[in-house]
Amino acid sequence: MSDPAVAISDLRAYRLPMRVRFRGLTERTGLLLRGPAGWGEFSPFPEYGPVYAARWLLAAREAATQPFPTPLRTEVAVNTTIPAVDPQQAHRLAAGSGCRTAKVKVAETGQDLATDVDRVAAVRDALGPEGRLRVDANGAWDVESAVLAIARLDRAADGLEYVEQPCRTLEELREVRRRAVAPIAADESIRTAEDPLRAARTDAVDVLVLKVQPLGGVRPALAVAEAAGLPVVVSSALESSVGLAAGVAFAAALPELPYDCGLGTAALLASDVTDAPLVPRDGLLPVRRVAPDPASLDQAAPGPDETAAWLERLRAASQVVDGDTPPDAPTG
Repeated sequence: MSDPAVAISDLRAYRLPMRVRFRGLTERTGLLLRGPAGWGEFSPFPEYGPVYAARWLLAAREAATQPFPTPLRTEVAVNTTIPAVDPQQAHRLAAGSGCRTAKVKVAETGQDLATDVDRVAAVRDALGPEGRLRVDANGAWDVESAVLAIARLDRAADGLEYVEQPCRTLEELREVRRRAVAPIAADESIRTAEDPLRAARTDAVDVLVLKVQPLGGVRPALAVAEAAGLPVVVSSALESSVGLAAGVAFAAALPELPYDCGLGTAALLASDVTDAPLVPRDGLLPVRRVAPDPASLDQAAPGPDETAAWLERLRAASQVVDGDTPPDAPTG
């Protein structure tokens, strides 16, 4: 498609409440774009400026204007994501998920390591000895704190599959990897890097957590995975099911998929933009596109001020991508 901006025929903003607080959010908002290939999603988090949000726009345009790569599998296994809740709720969420793998959020602001240990132990009990357990610290620890925390959490988990982003920088991750008892995965260090390809080639981590929107689309994400030569976990950016479909397409196109994917996050949303959401069944997601339906879109529609704010974010990101203001498009 020679001009993806012109090919966009419809824009719809959404606001979706979440079942539990996650990543500091109680609702998820974004913008859906329709083009000749279907729908794409533009939903950078509020703190992201136009330059970084431009990657998210490229991903949305790719989904709306190009077919996804040919899949190598018809479904992908996913983990359940356990927010920083109390151990009893964590146990219920893990036991009822139908997934064999759980990612547990740790290092939440205002909580201590003992709370994390109890949460991880509860999830291990819910999954049983055959379940797989990983934790995500979102870069909250320094090196010394990370080494200590990982040792305690690994004991509570009876073995961690890996620890996601224990520290912020690649240099810190490299040192933690040298000293820690569990494998180390990078998420933010890759997706927020100025050059994700270069960052992915470092020896700082054992596993890459890759997300379609922050990397600019399915094809750029596949290029990062190929260049890095490391095992990949495909994860979501807490999108609606429209955005999740691109993540599933990425996972389905990878030659190897050794880890369960972090794409089961539609279960964290209290509603969706479609009446056929991508919610895992028995720990699996089908490989398919998702189109929003009018009733769900109407229910998810934010007020005019919020819609205008999203259109302004789109305009600013478009200027970064195109060097010009995009043409007006209908807002549905």
